[in-house]
Order: sequence, then structure tokens, then C-alpha cells
Amino acid sequence: MVTVTKKDLIALGYGPSFSADIIRECKKLMISKGHAYYQSKKLDRVPKEAVEEVLGITLDV
Repeated sequence: MVTVTKKDLIALGYGPSFSADIIRECKKLMISKGHAYYQSKKLDRVPKEAVEEVLGITLDV
């Protein structure tokens, strides 16, 4: 599974605050899909597919 972090999103051109918001929304999405693992506050990695679903674009990470 390919994962994305806040630093990866910043490298793609998103701002630090917006990158954190994207990760937060992806974690909410994963929790709603039944993956309780993403409830951890320290976790800063989310699947690439979740980011693509939230943003509505395909990432080349």
C-alpha cells in the first residue's frame, strides 16, 4: 500500500496547513470505512487512495 504524509503533500505544492487538513479528512474517511487504526492522533500517514478520493485527483507519489 502506498501511503502519503503531510510532507509529501507539501512537496506536491500544497501549503502546510492545507496539507494537515487533507490528512485529517483522509483519516476521518478511513475511520468511516471501518478502519479504527486511523483514530490515533500520532498517525500521520494515510493511503494514497484516500487522498485521491478526498481531493478528486490522481496523485503521482
